[in-house]
Amino acid sequence: MGRIIAFDIGDKRIGIAISDPFGDMALPLETYWRKNLKKDVEYLVNLAKSKDAETIVCGLPVNFDGSVSEQTQKTEFFISELKKATDIEIVTADERFTTKEARRLLLEADMRRDKRKDVIDKIAASYILEDYLAKIKNKGE
Repeated sequence: MGRIIAFDIGDKRIGIAISDPFGDMALPLETYWRKNLKKDVEYLVNLAKSKDAETIVCGLPVNFDGSVSEQTQKTEFFISELKKATDIEIVTADERFTTKEARRLLLEADMRRDKRKDVIDKIAASYILEDYLAKIKNKGE
């Protein structure tokens, strides 16, 4: 099984996480600060290729009740641009509670606010990836 990479796509930053070589764990990788659509897509596709990713999991932000928001539409557009730029399989995953969960973790760790901004998105991406890996494992059992 190849690696799986996950993106938590925001307006300013994209959190990135990657699976370990065995697909057991989600590891926070980096926070990418967005520049423009073309550069963002190019960077993420090249990163996925350099990590030998066979699947890209993109968090899809939906409202608490599961309905579509403006952010959902922005993210779906970005994902469609990613799909045009690569032949790597791209799937989406519900990310409803990931950023909230990451924020809670960092507050419990008593991390300073300015430092949290640098890590919150990659931790949220690791939650998205963890959920995805768990679903794959459950299907395989």
